[in-house]
Amino acid sequence: MIETLRNAWKIPDLRKKLLFTLFILLIYQFGSAIPVPYIDQAALQAMFSSRFSNTFFGFMDAMSGGAFSLATVFALGIQPYINSSIIMQLLCIAIPALERMQKEGGQEGQKKIAAITRYVTVALGLLIGFGYYTMIKNYGFVTDTSFWAGLVIVLSFTAGSAFVMWLGEQITDKGIGNGISVILFASIVSRIPSMISTIGRDVQNGNTHWITVIILLVGAVAVVGFVVFITNAERRIPVQYAKRVVGRRMYGGQSTFIPMKVNMSGVMPIIFAQSIATFPSTIAAFLPAPAEGSFWEGFLDGISNTSLLYAIALFILIILFSYFYTAISFNPVEIANNLKKNGGFIPGFRPGKPTSDFMTKVLHKVTLFGAIFLGFIAILPIILNKWLNIAGLSIGGTSLLIVVGVALETVKQLESEMVMRHYKGFLS
Repeated sequence: MIETLRNAWKIPDLRKKLLFTLFILLIYQFGSAIPVPYIDQAALQAMFSSRFSNTFFGFMDAMSGGAFSLATVFALGIQPYINSSIIMQLLCIAIPALERMQKEGGQEGQKKIAAITRYVTVALGLLIGFGYYTMIKNYGFVTDTSFWAGLVIVLSFTAGSAFVMWLGEQITDKGIGNGISVILFASIVSRIPSMISTIGRDVQNGNTHWITVIILLVGAVAVVGFVVFITNAERRIPVQYAKRVVGRRMYGGQSTFIPMKVNMSGVMPIIFAQSIATFPSTIAAFLPAPAEGSFWEGFLDGISNTSLLYAIALFILIILFSYFYTAISFNPVEIANNLKKNGGFIPGFRPGKPTSDFMTKVLHKVTLFGAIFLGFIAILPIILNKWLNIAGLSIGGTSLLIVVGVALETVKQLESEMVMRHYKGFLS
């Protein structure tokens, strides 16, 4: 990756895109530090550390780079846009009109889908912002409870989420591409210094041994290598195209393949699974703290995101959502029909239903392996937390997958840009 960035920096056009992307990320980090008025930030952050770290709000805080617990202008981060994109993806499957617009509308149809996604993002930002304001108001973290103060707070959250969406689109259009992913990458990476500071403080206070830190670092490097390997892994199904004679020309006869990525669903199953698995803890966070030694205290400890029960439930949910997300994103019947129309076939299988049945069988096997991989990465921080007694790792699996995935995608984007410019240093 470093070599690719160095080569890209030598090309004037790519250097401008890299500088523009860094400028946008600087604006994003600046906005993540601007507080929303009428909110007691110190008390809110303390509450997050004591009660919300094991809930869905802790996940939101990690994805926003810590801005959520500080109630800054960019507290909602890129989550409203991500949720909006997921909703639109599901609606395009459920509503035939949207599906036709997406597939048959061409570039104009894609623009309409993108515009609807923006409107849904603003609506979700308004809804989530109001919910967040209501929560912090009920806890007494709002210094002015008047209507106009509440309106300013909610609109600040909503405007911040819309502005972050616009920043991501600017990176996609004028920067290195994948703007939303790059912003999410920057949010997660921005928490690394504070995590290192926390671990260093634990070592200094004697809570953690330095040998434990070394084991953690070696394990992190090994896990990153494993994630890179699985992320790039794919099952290639060979495809042969029949020869056709049109006039005096012969068409077809080529051999190609259909790639099935092992981790086809990406990080989405983990996000869905964590949202459901942390739901009981999130509800409990709004209730009064249970008495010490009571049944409810033991129950809440049992469903916290550091417990064995939570790890088992998360692992099962990830497998279920992996199959669900793969089913809506990869349609073997449609691919088999397209192959049949274009004169393509998989060697050893007749076109049509036998081809789709074979691809479905392969898809189930690949999805199972990818789901087990995602589940392992998701619960690995929980295991390390139990074994090495290092807190703050409960959402590290999701963050690691996002960081590695975005880094690999960015490298591929830069390499394709360099190939288009016939960069000799890269092609040699």
